[in-house]
Amino acid sequence: MSELLDGPIADRHVALEASFAAFGGWNMPVSYAGTVAEHTAVREAAGIFDVSHLGKALVSGPGAADFVNSTLTNDLGKIAPGKAQYTLCCNEAGGVIDDLIAYLVGDDEVFLVPNAANTATVVAALRAAAPETITITDQHRDYAVFAVQGPRAPEVLDALGLPSDMEYMAFADAELILSEGAAPVRVCRTGYTGERGFEILPRWADAGPVFDALLAQVTAVGGQPAGLGARDTLRTEMGYALHGHELSTEITPVQARVGWAVGWDKPAFFGRDALLVEKSAGPVRRLYGLRATGRGIPREGCAVTGADGQQIGTCTSGTFSPTLKQGIALALLDTASGVKKGDEVAIDVRGRALACEVVIPPFVESHV
Repeated sequence: MSELLDGPIADRHVALEASFAAFGGWNMPVSYAGTVAEHTAVREAAGIFDVSHLGKALVSGPGAADFVNSTLTNDLGKIAPGKAQYTLCCNEAGGVIDDLIAYLVGDDEVFLVPNAANTATVVAALRAAAPETITITDQHRDYAVFAVQGPRAPEVLDALGLPSDMEYMAFADAELILSEGAAPVRVCRTGYTGERGFEILPRWADAGPVFDALLAQVTAVGGQPAGLGARDTLRTEMGYALHGHELSTEITPVQARVGWAVGWDKPAFFGRDALLVEKSAGPVRRLYGLRATGRGIPREGCAVTGADGQQIGTCTSGTFSPTLKQGIALALLDTASGVKKGDEVAIDVRGRALACEVVIPPFVESHV
């Protein structure tokens, strides 16, 4: 087993007494004060996440945007420079190699943020398809990524002189003034937690002082640092897909309800033919939300049974919702079962049937 990688501010996490776990090959902070407290801070004030393990790659050269648009699923032609877009890198069978964010810098430059464990695979797939005029550079360790999320997140950025009055998925390059000097950062308006938020990308070497400045302001508005535990409960409440759970090389965008991130009218992208066939025929399984009506916490891998007691699917994610104070899950359910919103199903939680209502996420209201 290969040694886990540390991010650029591992020393800060240790000083904050974080608990750690392996994630995508990286040693990541799971929690500081406790997942429920961190989750609540994000819903009510603000939280700061270190997600520097996320990949970074630069696609550059004449026609870089057109090249990316011919490979990834979403339609870059629908956005202008200065906007970012959620998109997918699929294989020829329509399975998802990775989901990622594409920053459209200009016609000749697209900055990509894939998931940590999939960065090398995405870069390799793009390089294999790229003409000689296009360069794909793996910049995984060139930039850190901090996510400031919560209703008071704009106040955090305002206090530091960073842009906050932006449309959803817009980004801007700015400078954060520190005692050590000015640190260039890229700021993008995002909301993976379902709350108004921002992702701030400084240079890897500037990560420590930038994090310190952000954390000081997050704390000033009543927030706190948050780990991957809270990030997972927050995104599950929103029904957002996580690669390796709701998306994978075996799970297509059609099955995962992210067909909205596919430019169906585009002439080319990885997996186009297979996805068009599946979309036309209808998927054999589809992602749903399950809200527990009894006491219990569903987990990934738990079987889901219908009214006749037969298995109709499997949970892809499951957790306790701190907001709803009940168990929730995301699950791929067989379309042949005829299951629909409002139906009652059961999740097998360690041999006990947990009654659940079938819902269409999000489980809680979005404020992005």
